[in-house]
Formats: sequence, C-alpha cells, structure tokens
Amino acid sequence: MTTPQQPPSRVSPKRADVSRETWPDLTEFDTPIGAAAERATQVLHTNRRLPRPTRRRVFTIANQKGGVGKTTSAVNLAAALAVQGLKTLVIDLDPQGNASTALGIDRRQSGTPSSYEVLIGEIPLRAALRQSPHNKLLYCVPATIDLAGAEIELVSMVARENRLRSALAELEDSDFDYVFIDCPPSLGLLTINALVAAPEVLIPIQCEYYALEGVSQLMNNIEMVRAHLNPHLNVTTVLLTMYDGRTKLADQVAEEVRRYFGDKVLRTVIPRSVKVSEAPGYSMTIIDYDPGSRGAMSYLDASREIAERGVIGKEQQS
Repeated sequence: MTTPQQPPSRVSPKRADVSRETWPDLTEFDTPIGAAAERATQVLHTNRRLPRPTRRRVFTIANQKGGVGKTTSAVNLAAALAVQGLKTLVIDLDPQGNASTALGIDRRQSGTPSSYEVLIGEIPLRAALRQSPHNKLLYCVPATIDLAGAEIELVSMVARENRLRSALAELEDSDFDYVFIDCPPSLGLLTINALVAAPEVLIPIQCEYYALEGVSQLMNNIEMVRAHLNPHLNVTTVLLTMYDGRTKLADQVAEEVRRYFGDKVLRTVIPRSVKVSEAPGYSMTIIDYDPGSRGAMSYLDASREIAERGVIGKEQQS
C-alpha cells in the first residue's frame, strides 16, 4: 500500500518540492531553497497592514466563461488581503464548491450550513460563516451540492433576485473589510443574486484567444441589473489571468483588454502557474501553499492595488 502524498512543508521545503516558478530565481542554486522560501514569507509579514476601507467593500467575481480564474482569484485575493491584516469573507455561490475547498473548509460533511440554506432563507448568513484554518481573518460561507438545485427553487420565491442582498444586510454591524462572492460560470439566478448584492464587479479575463468572448453579454447583463435591480452596480476591477510572457498572444490580449476597459484593468497580471493549480489539491490558497511563488507574489500585488484604489476612490469622493 502506498503512503498518501503529503503537502510540502510551508516552512522549509526541500529543493525537489519547490518549482522553478518560486521567487527569486531558483535556477541559481547557490541560495538554499529553504532560505528563499523563508525570505518570501518574511516579505508577507513586512509592512503587511493594508489600509482599511472606510466601509466594507463587496465584490462579485463574475464571468460566464469557464476556466478564466474566477474561483482562483476569489480565494487568493481574499487570502492575500487577510494575510495583510484585513478581515475578509468569501461567499461560495458555485455548486462545485471549489472556493470552499481551497480555503480548507470541509463542505462534504453532512449538515454543513451553506450558501444554499442562506439563499432559501432557512438560516441567517452568520450561521453559515466558517473560519479558514489557514488565517483567523479569513472566513467562508461554503457551498454544498445542495446549491445545484437552488436556481430551480428560487424561481418560485418572492424577491428571488434579492435573497443574497437581504442576507448580507445582516452583516452591516460586522467588521468585515472585504467580501468576495464567487459565482458559477453562468448568468443564472445565482449570478444575478450576486450582482444584486454587490456594488462592485471584478471580472477575471484570461490572456488567451477569445478572451473577450462573452464579456459583452456579461456587460449587457450588468447593465440590466443596474437599470432594474441595483443602481449602484459598477465594474470597478478587471484582472488579467493566465499570462504567459513567452507568447506575443498574451501581450496582444492584454493590450486589447486594456483598450476596452481602460484604467479598470489592474496593472498587476497573474502569470500562468503550476503552483497556483496545485494549491487547491492541498485545500490551500497559493498564499499558504507556496508564499514564495510568482503566483503568490502576483496576487499579493493585485490585492494591494485593489486596496489602494479603494482608498484613493474614497478620497476623491470626499
């Protein structure tokens, strides 16, 4: 019988356990890998406190195109903000429950309070909050398989598009700084609930062919929700993911997205990374799985940019 594979050490990984993606350049083997990882961890804890927003910021992370990094971005941005001192919540509205898994929440346990019970009104949102084992400032409302049938059940309910917004209203007196709502790859009632509940939309777009395919439909839906259900809704952030600097295509796509969305696109891009893909298999975000990797550093940079933009935006409004 083979011994189950254990996750690599987060303190002093062996050379074989750390990919060449790890920052700094690990092709220079005169520097021990453990020391490199330790230095990267120190970076996380140096000037780690980000400015708190003047009021809680709620983001819906949406793109009906699958495989663009919605869940990956939701959990890693949340973890990056939490490790820098901000209390953060991820609401998992995807029946696949990948965000819950990446945050270390066991969603398969029978009777787990989840976003399904919150949406149909069986329990308050507070009752479904679960703390991530990786960070005391990181919380999740997990998704279970029950959520797969929620769209059908919501059809006949009163104010079906406002269920999540009403549930979130219970958290007005809480001290959460950021809330990220992870949506399924569709434009159904679950995604509509997320768009109605949040004033800000974050759109992850992969740096690949057909990157903007479907985005126009998403923008149309956002405009409809803003016109009829949530007048405060705006696309404030666009994140370029799966960037491969070795290809001209990635640069061309990035240029096209920046031309379309303007300054809503973050300067930080998320590189294509094996480590980012591996992390959920260990029920971790990349911030916990390999804090020295390019993926972790990129999500930390993106989180800082989001936090700084929010502060600047508030200063300009005052």
